[in-house]
Amino acid sequence: MDIYSVLDGELISLEQVEDPVFSERMLGDGIGILPASDELCSPIDGIITMIFPTKHAIGIKGVEGTELLIHIGIDTVELKGKPFTALAKIGARVSVEEPLMKVDFGLIRDKGYDVTTFVLVTNRKIRIKKKMGKIKVGDFILETI
Repeated sequence: MDIYSVLDGELISLEQVEDPVFSERMLGDGIGILPASDELCSPIDGIITMIFPTKHAIGIKGVEGTELLIHIGIDTVELKGKPFTALAKIGARVSVEEPLMKVDFGLIRDKGYDVTTFVLVTNRKIRIKKKMGKIKVGDFILETI
């Protein structure tokens, strides 16, 4: 399955992240994105399976069974949903590049939190398809193997 970027920004490897939950792949394998846009979009065609009550994390299941977790920022659960506006609902069918969430990354930064956004595959192995650096929404970044 092909997986596409959820944000404009800079693609970074999980090894560059200081939080061991992500760098040690405890939640799944994938990549991080340092955001340069405030609209988070779907990385795959699938169904929204979960939106955390504080809206800092979204689960999507692809049409062929791949399960993704999009996690916005580090420790942003503590912000109790303030910087997030959900544009999709649990159970909704979504397509690549469809807007899922508006995020006030400026507010997250102002509160002292890391804005790195993670695209993690929780049930399959992956291969990174784009070299680290600048990316745009819809760029092909990962594939499952």
